Amino acid sequence: MQPLIAITMGDPVGIGPEITVKALADPSVHNHCRPLVLGDPGVLQAAMTLTGRHLHIREIQAADQALFQPGTLNVLPLSRLALPPLWGRPDKATGKAMAHYILKGIDMALTGEAAALVTGPINKYAMNLSGYPYSGHTELLAERTGTRDYVMMLAGDRIRVSLVTIHTALRQVADLITQEKVRTTLRITHRAMVERFGVPAPAIAVAGLNPHAGESGMFGDEEERILQPALEQARSEGIDAQGPFPPDTLFYHVDQGRFDAVVAMYHDQGLIPFKMRHFEDGVNTTLGLPIIRTSVDHGTAYDLAGRGRADERSMLAAIRMAALHAKNTQSR
Repeated sequence: MQPLIAITMGDPVGIGPEITVKALADPSVHNHCRPLVLGDPGVLQAAMTLTGRHLHIREIQAADQALFQPGTLNVLPLSRLALPPLWGRPDKATGKAMAHYILKGIDMALTGEAAALVTGPINKYAMNLSGYPYSGHTELLAERTGTRDYVMMLAGDRIRVSLVTIHTALRQVADLITQEKVRTTLRITHRAMVERFGVPAPAIAVAGLNPHAGESGMFGDEEERILQPALEQARSEGIDAQGPFPPDTLFYHVDQGRFDAVVAMYHDQGLIPFKMRHFEDGVNTTLGLPIIRTSVDHGTAYDLAGRGRADERSMLAAIRMAALHAKNTQSR
């Protein structure tokens, strides 16, 4: 039996509903999992009209009522917003709805009702407006699951990047990088590569913070003072951590298959090269949680919402990766 994957449709007035119905209209999804959508039946029906997809919406109250077969979209109705949707115009009601989808998905994954959670794109402003003061999915996931140490990874079939710091001003990055934070990121990345990605002995490259990885201290001493000791500690624990490497050349070697994953120091250092390769099919996954969570690697795209042209490939990749991680975890 394929793993049951809970899929949140994301912001009801963004492109989330469109990419959800387009992805689930692909019959190959059922070769990987049993998909169950957490969302709004009326909005999903409107998204099908926009995209020209024709699926039978089956409203259910529990997973055992679902009919998992191509052509059927099983949905747990967690909101019934006013129709037609005002695409691209979030408000308090849409923010509350998207938060409810996420919370229900987390609970399903924690109890084992779902083997994994896939999240559609959300709008942080609308979620905050509705009374959920989080800067994004990750912080909400961490609080709800009681997780202190977690890592954001962007993953594709060629490049996988974990981040030591995530959404922070560039001028603050150097002060936030510590030996312990780098070691923790390496440990969580290594464990996820083994347990979820199925790589028994992953080679993990570490990017330097400074140009030329500091050039022996000429352009900064963080490599010698922080990164090298962190890598030595990781290697003493059996982790194949290599580097730190000059960031401007590292990703060429990653793209050539030399490393299984990269630990980057800050958001754009890792995500610019990643999205050059995986803009359409990249997946955001949160490592270190007690549940499996994957997501699209893009936002709500309000300027595109309501046109039926949103690209569903990242959602498809997120669903397939969640299913793979669920199967690898269950087989251990």
